[in-house]
Amino acid sequence: MWTTSGRRREQRRKLGLLLLVIVGCLVVRRYLPLKLDGCGSLGAPRFNWSDMVPIQRWNRHLGLQAKDSEFLLEGSRFRIFGGSIHYFRVPREYWKDRLLKLKACGLNTLTTYIPWNLHEPERGKFNFSGNLDVEAFVQMAADIGLWVILRPGPYICSEWDLGGLPSWLLQDSSMELRTTYAGFIKAVDLYFNQLIPRVVPLQYTQGGPIIAVQVENEYGSYDKDPNYMPYIKMALLKRGIVELLMTSDNKDGLSGGYVEGVLATINLKNVDSIIFNYLQSFQDNKPTMVTEFWTGWFDTWGGPHHIVDADDVMVSVSSIIQMGASLNLYMFHGGTNFGFMNGAQHFTDYQADVTSYDYDAILTEAGDYTPKFFKLREYFSTLIDNPLPQLPALKPKASYHAVRPSHYISLWDALEHMDKPIESEKPVNMENLSVNQGNGQSYGYILYETSIYEGGTLFSKDHIRDRAQVFVNKIYIGYIDYLVEGLTIPRGQGHRKLSILVENCGRVNYGLMLNKQRKGLIGDIYLNDSPLRNFKIYSLEMKADFFQRLSSTWSPVPEETTGPAFFRGTLHVGFIVLDTFLKLEGWVKGVVFINGQNLGRFWSIGPQETLYLPGPWLHPGENEIIVFEEQKSGMIIQSMDTPYLGRSHYVD
Repeated sequence: MWTTSGRRREQRRKLGLLLLVIVGCLVVRRYLPLKLDGCGSLGAPRFNWSDMVPIQRWNRHLGLQAKDSEFLLEGSRFRIFGGSIHYFRVPREYWKDRLLKLKACGLNTLTTYIPWNLHEPERGKFNFSGNLDVEAFVQMAADIGLWVILRPGPYICSEWDLGGLPSWLLQDSSMELRTTYAGFIKAVDLYFNQLIPRVVPLQYTQGGPIIAVQVENEYGSYDKDPNYMPYIKMALLKRGIVELLMTSDNKDGLSGGYVEGVLATINLKNVDSIIFNYLQSFQDNKPTMVTEFWTGWFDTWGGPHHIVDADDVMVSVSSIIQMGASLNLYMFHGGTNFGFMNGAQHFTDYQADVTSYDYDAILTEAGDYTPKFFKLREYFSTLIDNPLPQLPALKPKASYHAVRPSHYISLWDALEHMDKPIESEKPVNMENLSVNQGNGQSYGYILYETSIYEGGTLFSKDHIRDRAQVFVNKIYIGYIDYLVEGLTIPRGQGHRKLSILVENCGRVNYGLMLNKQRKGLIGDIYLNDSPLRNFKIYSLEMKADFFQRLSSTWSPVPEETTGPAFFRGTLHVGFIVLDTFLKLEGWVKGVVFINGQNLGRFWSIGPQETLYLPGPWLHPGENEIIVFEEQKSGMIIQSMDTPYLGRSHYVD
C-alpha cells in the first residue's frame, strides 16, 4: 500500500518524464529537417515560424546562413517557402493585396527582380518613385511578415525587354553586355551606386527583411566572361551587401554560373533527384534551394496560352519539400508587361512575348485565386503549425459600356505635329537616333521615309528589326519581318514617297543574342540592288507629350478607315472604379493607351485576346482611350469582367 509521500514521488517522476518528452520534441522540431509525429514515427516536415517574421526579430546577430545541409536564421533551422511578385508589373495600389495573398498561401518569403531599364531610362537619370519605389515595396513585405530575397541583376531575364538592361547601352557599337567590357562595367557601377545604398538599410542585419541577394541571374546560360560574375559579387559586397549571396541557374548553366563563396541554386520545372545531386557536386553539404520552380510559362504572339496542371504543380512542390529543399514559386503572381516592356525569344525563330504576364501562375494576372492557390494553401497548412492568415477578399471586376471611337487622326497627319524629322543619308537604328537628350529611342515605332523613282523588289538583307509595314505614297504595300525579307514595289511614274514603319516588337531577354538587339533599320535596305539613301526619320515612342501635341487635331471618325491611325473614345465609369478587361474584336494590331498611360500591345493572332485594365488607372467619369491601329480598326472597344486568354496548351 502506497503512502501519501510515495504517491507524490511517483507523480513528480511522471511529470519529469513528461517534461523530458516535451523538451525532446522541441529539440527534434528545431534541429531535424523532419518532425517525428507524436515523437514517434518519422512523418511529414512541420514548421513553426510564429517568432521568425521580420516584425518579431529585434535582436539580430546571425542572418540567413547556408550551414551544412540546412538554412539557419538567427541560428534556428529555417526553410524558404517563397513566391515571386514583381513590383514593376503590378500597380502600386495593389502591392499590398498581392503580398497579403502570398502570405495567406503559406509562404514566408518574397522574391523580386529589379529592372535597370526602368530605374535608369536615360543615362544618369534615375527613377525610384511611384510604381518604381522598390524600397517601399520591400518595406511593405516586411510589414506583412515576409522575408525578401532581392534579385538586383543587373541582368534579370524575366521575359522583360533586353532582360532589364537599358537600351542606351547599345549605342556603343562595340558593346559586350554581361561582361567586364569597360563600357558595360562603368554603367553597372554608376547604376549600383544609386541602387545598392537604397537597399542596404533593408538588410536583415540592419533590421530589414532582406535575407539574401542574388548575384546577376542565370549567367551560366551566357557564360562569356569568367571574370564577370566575381566582379558583380564584389560590386555588391563593397557597396555594403552583407547578407547571403546566391546564384540561380538551370541545370545546364550551373557550372558556368557558379561563383566561389556564393550559394548555387537551381531553376527547374520537373523535379529530379539527379539534378539535385548534380547541384550538390558543386557545393557539398550545402542546403538545396530551387530559386525558380516554374508554376506556369509565358506566352508569345501567335502561339498557344500555356497551362501547367495544378496537380502536376502539387506533385513537384511536395517532392521538393520532402527532399528537404527550399523553394520559390516563379511566378506566384505574374502581372502585366505594361507598355512596350515585353521581352522576346530568338533561337530558331524570333517570337515576341505578349502583354499579359499571367504565366498561369498561382494568382491570375488580375490577382485572383486559382486552383493552384487553394491546393498549395491546403498543402502548406499541413506543414506549418501556426494557422495561416485569412484570405483577402477578391477585387471585384466591372463590365463597362462599350466604347465607340469618336475621333481619329491618321499617322500621316499626326507627323505634322511632331518635331522635325532627323535627316540622314543612311538608316539610323533606334538606339542611335539623336533623341531623348542623346539617349536614343528605346521602344515603340520608328518611321523611315525616302524617295524612290522606280519599282522592283525591296530587300531587307535581314536589317529590319522587327516588323516593317511598307507604304508608297501612303498606300499600304505589305510587310517585311524575319520570315518575309522581300516585297514587290509596284512601278510608277516620277518620284514617289516610300515609307517604312518599323515596330520594335520587344528585345530578346535570354540567350546569346543580347548584343544584337538594336531596333529599327540596323543597316541598308535595298530597292533592287541599290541601297536606299537620304532618309527622314521620325521617332514614334508614343510618350505622353506626343499625345498632348495631338490634343487639338482630332477629326470625327470617317465611315471607312485604315491604319496606321489613332482612334480616340471615352470610357464612362461610375463613382466606384473597378478593374476591367478590354477586348478589341475586329481590330488587328496595335497599342492601347488609357488616360495617357500605355496599357500594352494587342494583336488578333492571339493567344491573348483581352488587355487587363487596372482600376487605379481609371477615375470616376470620363476616361480617354486612344488606340493606335496599324491596319484596320474595329467598330467598338468592349469592356469585360473576365479575361480571355485564347487557345490553350498544357505544358509537359
